Amino acid sequence: MILTGGLKSLLPHVLRRIIRCNRLSISNTSGMAEGYKQANVVILPKSLADDFEKFCHANDGPLPLLYRSKPGDWKCPSLSSDSDIRTDCLQYRIYEHGACTGSLKSLKEYSEQLKDMVTFYLGCSFSFEKAVQNAGVPVRNVEQKCNVSMYKTAVPCYSVSTFCCNLVVTMRPIPESKLEAALLATSELREAHGAPIHIGDPGLLGIQDLSKPDYGDPVHLHPGDIPVFWACGVTGVEAVINCRAPLAFTHSPGCMFITDLKNDNVTVRSSREVPQVHCISQDPLHYSIVSAEAAQKIKTLETLIGMDPGDRGIIHLHRQDELLKACLSISHARSVLITTGFPTHFTYEPPEENDGPPGALAIAAILQALEKEVAIVTDQRAMNLNKKIIEDAVQLGILKRPVPLLSYQRESADSALMFLCENGNPGRPRFDHLIAIERAGMAADGNYYNARKVNIKHLVDPIDELFLAAQTIPGIATTGVGDGGNELGMGKVKDAVKKHIKNGDVIACDVEADFTVVAGVSNWGGYAIACALYILSTCEIHDRYLRKAVGFPQLSKKMVWLSALPSVTKEEKLLKALVQHGVRSGKTASLEMEVDGLPFYNTHSLMIEKLLQEAQQ
Repeated sequence: MILTGGLKSLLPHVLRRIIRCNRLSISNTSGMAEGYKQANVVILPKSLADDFEKFCHANDGPLPLLYRSKPGDWKCPSLSSDSDIRTDCLQYRIYEHGACTGSLKSLKEYSEQLKDMVTFYLGCSFSFEKAVQNAGVPVRNVEQKCNVSMYKTAVPCYSVSTFCCNLVVTMRPIPESKLEAALLATSELREAHGAPIHIGDPGLLGIQDLSKPDYGDPVHLHPGDIPVFWACGVTGVEAVINCRAPLAFTHSPGCMFITDLKNDNVTVRSSREVPQVHCISQDPLHYSIVSAEAAQKIKTLETLIGMDPGDRGIIHLHRQDELLKACLSISHARSVLITTGFPTHFTYEPPEENDGPPGALAIAAILQALEKEVAIVTDQRAMNLNKKIIEDAVQLGILKRPVPLLSYQRESADSALMFLCENGNPGRPRFDHLIAIERAGMAADGNYYNARKVNIKHLVDPIDELFLAAQTIPGIATTGVGDGGNELGMGKVKDAVKKHIKNGDVIACDVEADFTVVAGVSNWGGYAIACALYILSTCEIHDRYLRKAVGFPQLSKKMVWLSALPSVTKEEKLLKALVQHGVRSGKTASLEMEVDGLPFYNTHSLMIEKLLQEAQQ
């Protein structure tokens, strides 16, 4: 027997010859022939080959196809010079009608059957391990001299004919400070699965226990390590099991075919191709990825809306990258609840101001276009007004369809929990993200104040309680959008509000949101969120991460998303409708074409144009 020392530096053809002679005392090929591509192997009856190839192309994250042989061809000339697939893997598995019926060191005894079978060689993450190490990132499974951990997930692959299964992933623990380096090292190596498909809590993939992998060995996490998951070629094994072919063969997980192809270093050329990683949740721990180009566009949106035309001092409330992180979180959400409504004009009926509803509807419109569930919660006394506004928005082409309108009242200690979760179960939230935009926020004394320090508590339902409850429910994130510090969610910047905003010591909202988007006018924050979600949806790096590298890119829906964005024409018509309903400008109580005392034309219209221009560049 040949032991493992020195296998890293052996050339692939030498290693294959040693494997062929059954002279290795190792259980997997991780770390062998460093810098060369390794391959998963699936061997199927030729009648299934075309469908399996389509399945690979439809799920090219887990199944990057390196080579497809002709029936009965045991060689793969484009991958290696002298190979024989019957003997050149450390170990094989045999499947009959979907059941694994044994493990083999050689397939030679099945040579006759193999004449009518086709071999698929699929990329493997072992191929990128050297690139990861070269980037200064430890590879724990190599350090611990064990196979990589592989897990079945709850993520369905795109099905083709009889080939349907859930995604399988590998997990490598990565120090948090090295996440971006690992991302950069792997993102361009598409034939070795490319960038990770998930970073953070394994439960978000449906993985219950990292110590119990479905394939491979458990890999120990060091303190400060984050679980990072890549799509895995063992997905092909799951597909073989589910298709129930009368006879099929695969490599034994971890026992790869070693090719003669080098993993050439790829130079990333543009900001569109450079990925960034951002933490979007601590409970559950969750990171998202986005291209540097898309991130910069969203930062520009944040700068644009940070103008302070009312000279209120909001520059002191600004927190960098909050818009980006908020929108990354919303992008991952399945169901979003929006709240708005600031009854500042307590002597008028209705008392609402016209900053807030347009921004809320802009967010709702893009969420509808992105096929997410969306609802709006508002004050019981304002339900009829909001119903009319939503009907107008549908008629004006802002919304595709009416948004469900909800109200919230505190009836018991667990009212908020019952509202947010099915049967009050924190493990089953109805919403993933709550957004408050220009919504009256509770101050430290339990009251609600307008900018002039007038208590309007009698007009405000306790929707803040939903945001407070969300802080205790894993998986519900919150965003607050405001322009003065007295809005729901601004508790995150309350110290700055008290110091820099007029009457801030009294009016400052005490209720925090996870993300605080500060804008010169809150509607601008809503428009910016809509534009940022469009930017993320058209970012190939983010799109691939969202769909876990299975299925096809969603960019074909780009025109649908674009048509859902706010426009000067749509917002002009909506503001006219609000005036018709008696909804007034916040600062002046005017029923003119203005918001917060600023004219729609040449102020708000120009902001909308600037945001759209940045989103579409």
